[in-house]
Amino acid sequence: MTRSLSPAHRLLAASSLLASLAAATLNFNCKDVVSQRVTWDLSELGGPRMVHWVREIEPATHNFTFTLDICKPLRKHKGQDPHELCPGNTRVCGVEYVTNNYDNVTAVSQVVPIAGDYHLINGQPLESEVYRLKGSGSNADSNKEGVRVELSGGREQLTDEKGNKKMGKKQKAVIEFLCDPSTDGKDTEVDDRPEEDGDEKEESTLRRRDEEAPEEKPDAKQKSLRFLSYKDENIRGEDWGVLRLEWSTKYACENAVNEPKEGDGHWGFFTWLIIIVFLATAAYLIFGSWLNYNRYGARGWDALPHGDTIRDLPYIMSDFGRKVTNTIQGGGSRGGYSAV
Repeated sequence: MTRSLSPAHRLLAASSLLASLAAATLNFNCKDVVSQRVTWDLSELGGPRMVHWVREIEPATHNFTFTLDICKPLRKHKGQDPHELCPGNTRVCGVEYVTNNYDNVTAVSQVVPIAGDYHLINGQPLESEVYRLKGSGSNADSNKEGVRVELSGGREQLTDEKGNKKMGKKQKAVIEFLCDPSTDGKDTEVDDRPEEDGDEKEESTLRRRDEEAPEEKPDAKQKSLRFLSYKDENIRGEDWGVLRLEWSTKYACENAVNEPKEGDGHWGFFTWLIIIVFLATAAYLIFGSWLNYNRYGARGWDALPHGDTIRDLPYIMSDFGRKVTNTIQGGGSRGGYSAV
């Protein structure tokens, strides 16, 4: 025999289900990344980072620049062309620049919001999935240490030129954070252009970055953040545009969360020395006061060890300071004698 739930119980169950779904999909906290009871703190890798996918397709050079911030939405930069902007609340943005090799003119070919919170535009929130590599069923991943983060929510086109909702191809960013104790993972290309309401930084433009990108190709392999691919992949019977990145960092190691962060070092020798001297002095005064009280019934200043000296200490220091001052200033032309 089955019991039917009352409307109140049904509403409560539905609310609990929606709350659990929201917690699982609506946000990504880079400071508290959890999978299989293992926690990673990736907050040190926050900030806008850039990778390039450069292709020579004659008669032009195609530079697909991907900018990502795993901790917060990307910000608009001062003087940035609106045609190269992803919508607000974007975490991963791709902009393709095409440079004509004959006249060296660069134009924006496409702007792709790959991951972000777009629930105000098309009702699609930021979705995140986290997978521990060691616990993966894949043989290739099981030999790695780190975490895979998948961020989605974007589409190839969110709106048309008039701002109307448009449902383009779904997008996803797959970032594999690999454990590498030898690097903090910050040796990436940083988007250091001044933000629209941020502090002034060293001026640079995307066109200059694009022109220098081919020269930086050999060094790109040595950077911690590496571009792997951006192509269509079949996910649940549907074609998605998938960006795959690899990021080597010590913060992806499973014991990194227990290690002190940069600047959180241990106390130095002199700090410990001062603490020990202070505690020893306090213990001496307390024990001496207790001993004098029990032995002689002394109270107040009389109970303190060397109470007379401590009581006269301000006068002693004042007299010492006066002597030092007189020594430095000298006795003048009187040979040390005072005027009568």
